[in-house]
Amino acid sequence: MRNSDSLWVIASIILLLDYYAFQAVKTITASLNTKTRLYVHTAYWVLTVATIAVLLAFAFFHSFQVSKFFRNYVFAILVGLFIAKLIGVLFFAIDDLRRFFTWIIKKFSSNKNDITSTTTNENYISRSVFLSWLGVGAGASIFGTMLYGFSNKYNYQLKKINLTFNNLPPAFKGFKIIQISDIHSGSFQNKKAVEKGINLILEQQADLILFTGDLVNDRYEEILEYIDVFSKIKAPFGVYSILGNHDYGDYIAWKSPEAKQENLEKLKQAHTQLGWKLLLNEHVAIEKNNQSFALLGIENWGAKAYFPKYGKMKKAYEGTEKYSFKVLMSHDPSHWDAEVRKKYTDIDLMLAGHTHGMQFGIENPYFKWSPVQYMYKQWAGLYEEENQKLYVNRGFGFIGYPGRVGILPEITLITLS
Repeated sequence: MRNSDSLWVIASIILLLDYYAFQAVKTITASLNTKTRLYVHTAYWVLTVATIAVLLAFAFFHSFQVSKFFRNYVFAILVGLFIAKLIGVLFFAIDDLRRFFTWIIKKFSSNKNDITSTTTNENYISRSVFLSWLGVGAGASIFGTMLYGFSNKYNYQLKKINLTFNNLPPAFKGFKIIQISDIHSGSFQNKKAVEKGINLILEQQADLILFTGDLVNDRYEEILEYIDVFSKIKAPFGVYSILGNHDYGDYIAWKSPEAKQENLEKLKQAHTQLGWKLLLNEHVAIEKNNQSFALLGIENWGAKAYFPKYGKMKKAYEGTEKYSFKVLMSHDPSHWDAEVRKKYTDIDLMLAGHTHGMQFGIENPYFKWSPVQYMYKQWAGLYEEENQKLYVNRGFGFIGYPGRVGILPEITLITLS
């Protein structure tokens, strides 16, 4: 299916969803006067038409695609409205199912008088209005929460964890590693706010800093404005980085394969400008007091069919057999179960990102939930299986939705012991 065809399908789905939701709007506005009802109904459909128009403009007009304000806010708000309506529709559907089963019972019941007496028109209307208001309230709450989340996108949290390994070389006891991931520089609009995150990284005085992919959304130019900011990141044992799925430019149309490849090469050069050592299916030795461990970095490798598999784990692993301790940087956490734990059981620690925790969820000391967990088994925080550990960073930046609800941007401080 062509992209234009897909967009028309999406537009049709939005229209059908809005028509269905409109039935609930009519229910809850039935008691209003004619003029007020007209204003509410007109505003509802104007918003629907605007949503579809924006969707098509985003697809067909390049100026809309490159506008950060449009991408980050207008598009996100309209998507938020769509999600809110979708939540509301669940409640409206409950009311329709209730009415349907009531009709079935009345039609086939042998004692229709009793059924009728328990489902009078007065009760019937009150239940419909109640469920409609409940749906509107739920949708409005979701939308309001997403608007609030705009203020959290630069609210960086420092996660401190201590990891113990029996085979860690003694020289690295107390060794501090900072992990950051998913910068997505193309989404940033507030340089000073980003600098606060950089300062928080530097305050930790880590020995080693590791970046686990997605420097940009699509194009290498996105990082140029922030070279001066991120180049401040330095550590005694170096700063190492890998590529994430967004770094390859796979999600936009290029004029030619050569243009896409040129973009990737310039992005690699940007890592050099930052002073970061980009690991491309290779490993390096991190040495201290004549002791060392292997740091492996591979290109993106995702177990999900729609994510690329550029990573070559075998190539990166070759030559690391002599190291008693190994750390792997691999952007997509699905790589852990799909390949690492099956074939490379002496990888002690894998660091990943990619999921962002969907930038939406609930986290507290007793409970952790996000919709992304239905796609990724490991999606945020620490996971352990036998002697192997995986840490999934929640992401430094954001993409798509310009905010964070419950899942804040993360800087991870790992202390080895």
